[in-house]
Amino acid sequence: MIDFVDVHKSFNTQHVLRGVSLHIPKGKTTVILGVSGGGKSVLLKHMLRLIEPDSGKVIIDGTDILSLSSKKLFEIRKRFGMLFQDAALFDSLTIGENVAFPLKEHRRLSSRRIDQIVKEKLALVGLEEHAHKMPSELSGGMKKRAGLARAIALDPEILLFDEPTTGLDPLMTKKIDQLVINTQKKLNLTCVVISHDMASTFRIAHNIAFLYEGVIAVQGTPDEIKKSDHPVLSQFLEGIRTSRTQSRGGTNGSK
Repeated sequence: MIDFVDVHKSFNTQHVLRGVSLHIPKGKTTVILGVSGGGKSVLLKHMLRLIEPDSGKVIIDGTDILSLSSKKLFEIRKRFGMLFQDAALFDSLTIGENVAFPLKEHRRLSSRRIDQIVKEKLALVGLEEHAHKMPSELSGGMKKRAGLARAIALDPEILLFDEPTTGLDPLMTKKIDQLVINTQKKLNLTCVVISHDMASTFRIAHNIAFLYEGVIAVQGTPDEIKKSDHPVLSQFLEGIRTSRTQSRGGTNGSK
């Protein structure tokens, strides 16, 4: 579905991507994992050609998007949905109006049909009773769900998530992870998730790519990633093991 071929990108003297080659398969969830500031979001923006590489190719379903005209690029972008890190809801619109916004912008539909689609999408994320509320009335987790409902309003084939669990407590993080899993399965989406949360990554990923020092240092299934001997990735994994041990009381000093 998506292929990066030797993609390089620099900003002034900072060489962020140093030859990224990556295949993202159709109908699966691929998590791009890495340290904060390591270029994950830069890579995500290349998929929409919001940023263009200095060299290399970005191929969507067999088409090199770097060669497309503005009109054809617009058609490619309509195949994507995106859930931003902060949900990026319009504060002046209700939740229902937020979900309806892309439908009004990009579809010629009756008000009745738009209302029907809004109800369907909100029901999918468990917010059907909250369409009348303003974003300020919602919790952080509910805002993420509302953002997801808007992201799938146009029935995209590819859904991008930029750090979907940032700022959420562990319980809500698990709920959002399950929502990602359920949405991908029900709609048969190709999902790409940017994350630095290892526990979340293992819950949702079919495939994992570890971006480090501007290249995909390790990639594979969750089981393959767990067996990796990459030193920095091993530190990520060690954090998971420590957290699990503590949750079982393994580091409890009250003996």
